[in-house]
Parts: sequence; structure tokens; C-alpha cells
Amino acid sequence: MQNSRYPRAEKLKKNTEIGLLFEKGKWRTSGNLRIIILKDKPTLPVENGKIGVSVSKRYFKRAVHRNRIKRLLRECYRLNKDLFQETFGEKTMAMLFWVSSEMPSKFQDVEAQFIKLCEAQKK
Repeated sequence: MQNSRYPRAEKLKKNTEIGLLFEKGKWRTSGNLRIIILKDKPTLPVENGKIGVSVSKRYFKRAVHRNRIKRLLRECYRLNKDLFQETFGEKTMAMLFWVSSEMPSKFQDVEAQFIKLCEAQKK
């Protein structure tokens, strides 16, 4: 059965974790999506998988639009969590970014880019 939840324990919120992610993480880009990933290593242990989302105020001045895109990104992760964990691993910290000034017209566009990003990493 597919685990399609996004509980509080999986949300990346602590400033120390976010700082570590930006300091040691690896960047990947596909279309309008960008992700920074920090995988579990012996030198940098990650207890459990966490993911966060962000949309720049530079591209979207109105909070309504930023929040809409963040909801779409969280929903993409929630529905495709199995693919994400298969690609990047169970114990991975990551943050998703929308790096375009164009508003996505529908959820399927965002989901297709998320799947493309995950599948590009498998190769």
C-alpha cells in the first residue's frame, strides 16, 4: 500500500538542519524545479527523511501565489513519495524550490516536472 502522507515528522523546519542542508547539500535542477539534497552518510548521519518547500518572494510578490505553489509542491511529494524515496533514499534531507516567475497552470505540470527530476537522478 502506498504511504501517501506528509506528517509533521517529515517536514524540514529547524534552522540548524536547513543550514546544514545548504552547507553540505548537492543541487539538482529540472525545468522549473530545483532541489537540494543531503543523503545519509557515516560522517553526516541523517536520522529520518525530511523535506521542505520554498518559493522565492523575488518571483512571486503576493503570498497567495507563493502559498499556492508550495501547496502544489507538497502535494507532488505526498503523492510520489515512494518514487522520491526510491530515488534519493529513505534517510535524506531535501528542499524543493520553484525557480521560475511563471505560475504553473495546473497540478499535472508540476507533478510531471517532479517525476522528471526524480527519474533524472536514477540514471
